[in-house]
This record gives sequence, structure tokens and C-alpha cells, in this order.
Amino acid sequence: MPSQQLRHRDPDFIPVNDDVAPRHRPLVGIDRDRIILMGVEFNHRAAAHAKELMHRDYCTPENDGDFHLDGFKIEGHDRPVMSVSTPYHGANMVSADLMQPEWVVAEQPVPYPEAVAAMEARVDAIAHHTDRERIWLLEHPPIYTAGTSARTEDLLEPRFPVFKTGRGGQYTYHGPGQRVAYVMLDLKRRRPDVRAYVHDLEEWLIRALAYFNVRGERRTGRVGIWVARGSREDKIAAIGVRVRRWVSYHGVSLNVDPDLTHFGGIVPCGISEHGVTSLHDLGLPISMPDADVALRKAFEEVFGSVTDSPGDL
Repeated sequence: MPSQQLRHRDPDFIPVNDDVAPRHRPLVGIDRDRIILMGVEFNHRAAAHAKELMHRDYCTPENDGDFHLDGFKIEGHDRPVMSVSTPYHGANMVSADLMQPEWVVAEQPVPYPEAVAAMEARVDAIAHHTDRERIWLLEHPPIYTAGTSARTEDLLEPRFPVFKTGRGGQYTYHGPGQRVAYVMLDLKRRRPDVRAYVHDLEEWLIRALAYFNVRGERRTGRVGIWVARGSREDKIAAIGVRVRRWVSYHGVSLNVDPDLTHFGGIVPCGISEHGVTSLHDLGLPISMPDADVALRKAFEEVFGSVTDSPGDL
């Protein structure tokens, strides 16, 4: 594959698709500083963990180290792929009062463009060690968002404003009754492994649902959390992630009590053979504050403690 075909318009970013699990992605190409999996691009400043990380000359990419060999076949070659465990020794660059993430709950719906602008500003600050990590819980007015792999034919009926977004995935709906959690974490300080991060987001949602005796489950090849309902299964939570300079943003959404008919204007996440559900649809009249309590408890179990921070932005 010619290297020019592997260029990304914004090589600082890693989109992780919502509709196909990154752990199952085939390799589709490499160039000097990055490896390309189907739908996921890593560059030398944001390298993947283990089997995803490779340099064209089979040596250590810049800023990474501690390699061991792990055999993997690349474009007809049998030479081994370098696996990596990348310890981060930059924690001392972050002042002690910035080490604990802040937990923010918006009191009013936040327009999508404002949310994206606020996330990008915070990501920049986290990357430069001038502000703390943030978990931001909010609701949006009714909208559709189109991820990096959204297909035009999956927008069936644009009932609400449609926003193109840099997160991975396809079309999804956000609106009142759905808890959106934007997660801005310094993955380089915590653990520079995108697959592990997505797995932890899934675990967070699974544990939060367990507080309401709901069994949320992973599905091979489909990121997100699913609920088995007899002969069918429905999606109750979605994941769409972007990583810039090893700082994550966008995040997850949990259906508490949205109007599920609003999902009918799209093919949610490009998956037409399965449905969408919510806590209320499952017969659980959970309030948003109760959902927030479960989300916080589960988050601290998976990612560690947080601190309260008032204010929407």
C-alpha cells in the first residue's frame, strides 16, 4: 500500500470506531511512523500496545521503548512485530493537585458544538499539564452525530441537526434522557494502550448497569454494551472515542430514558439487525441522578477516585 494512501489529515488523532472492536481489526498497511489497522490509525506519538505497534524498519519508534518480540505476519512478511510495554516517566511533570480527575455534572443540556469546543480546550490543557483530567456528564438537545466511518445511507431521516464529529463510529443519537459522559484522561500517564482503554470503558458501563441488576455484555466485533432479551439483543450504551496526544475525549452514552423512537432516523452505529433499549424500556424507572451515582461508583472502581467540580464547562 503506497504510503501516501496511509496519510491521515490529522495524524495526532486516533479514532476508535464504535461499531467494530479494535481487538479484532486486521492490519491493512504501514508506513514509516504509523501502523494502520482497519479504522484505527496510530502514529509514533500515539503508538498502540503490543501487537499493534510497529515501525517500518522493525525498530523502536520515537518516544517509545521496552520492546519484546511477538511474531506477526505483515503484508506477506514473516518478520516479527515488535510488541511494546511503554512505561511513562512523566508523572512528575504533573503537579500533585492536577493528578485527580474532576467529576462534573451539567445541570442543563449542552449544545453539541459547545461541548466539542470545551473538550478540545481541556484536552489541550491536559496534554500540556496545565489542567486536570475531566469526566463530564451531560445531556444534549436532540441531535444526530456522524462518526469518522458514518455512511450516508445510514441517515434515514434527518429529524434533528446532524453534526460531523471526530470520534470513531458511525451515526448515533443524543438527546434528553440519555446520559453522555465525556472522558478526558491522560492515557500516557495512566496506561498508553488504546485497546485496554476501550475495554475499561466497557467495564465501567457493565459495572454501572450491575448496580440496577442489569447484565450488560460485550459482543465480539461490536464495541458498546448489549442486553440479551430472549431471542434478541439490544444496545443500551455506546462508546465513541478519540485520542489526541495520548489524551482521550468523547466517551460513552448510557440510555436512561431517551425517546427511543428518535433512533429511528438513523441506523444506529451502522447495525440494523439489532435494536436499542434503555433502563426505562427494561422496566427500571431509574432517575438520572441515580444513574449518575452508579456511574461514579463504577468509574472509581475501574479508573480510580475523582473529585467534585461544580460548573458545566
